[in-house]
Amino acid sequence: MEYAFLAIERRDAIAIVTLNRPERANALGYELTRELEHCALAFREDIATRVVIFTGAGRHFTSGMDLREDSDAFAGPTLLRRRRLRIGVRMITAMQGIDQITIAAWRGGAIGGGACLATALDFRVGTRDCFIQYPEVDLGMNLMWQSLPLCVQLVGPARAKRLVAGGERMHGPQLHEWGVLDELCAEDDPLPAALSMAAHYAAKPPIAVQMIKQSVNRLAGALDAAVMHMDTDQNVLTRGTADHETAMRAKRARTGARFTGD
Repeated sequence: MEYAFLAIERRDAIAIVTLNRPERANALGYELTRELEHCALAFREDIATRVVIFTGAGRHFTSGMDLREDSDAFAGPTLLRRRRLRIGVRMITAMQGIDQITIAAWRGGAIGGGACLATALDFRVGTRDCFIQYPEVDLGMNLMWQSLPLCVQLVGPARAKRLVAGGERMHGPQLHEWGVLDELCAEDDPLPAALSMAAHYAAKPPIAVQMIKQSVNRLAGALDAAVMHMDTDQNVLTRGTADHETAMRAKRARTGARFTGD
């Protein structure tokens, strides 16, 4: 498959996948999300690659779901919307299923779905000005893509509530303190540090590393699918609320919003 929004570079046993839509802050439109899913699945047959680095072109890792595309890509009957909305969880599941070690080389924002992508990878290397934010709550929506457990596993329940229910923005130093970032870079470019980490894992016996990774992921997320399988339907529900409409109008007008619980 030829990719319109991804660039892939190979350096020996390390693959670098760059989200290449900088004019939209690498926003995860339907097609880019579909390309990420396909790219992740393509590594199943690749035994030469031992580490995959994901990074973003331009200032940001990714600004999350593309709200400009939202109304078109996810319009139509509820049956169709449920299926198309599952593209995000399919992508995240494919990312978690990559056999090779995965690393986020993270600068700028990882917002909403971008935060889901970053937390689905094995390790995260970020700059001091990188940040995470889950804006869904302020749009009257739940966090979906079955990614809430990924946040909880990294930072614990109370801090996850601050990030997801509180919508707080956290930057590099605090993300490193909380355990979201495995390495905090002094430089503006996280790629050299990510490559150094990648070289460390690429030198390990690949069968043992990949089996350990799979076992750790299964242990950490044993109940995730059972608990989170309905989050797409929850999103369909929240998108139909008056609070969501109020939030979207306020966002477009850049004003505050008063929510009624309707």
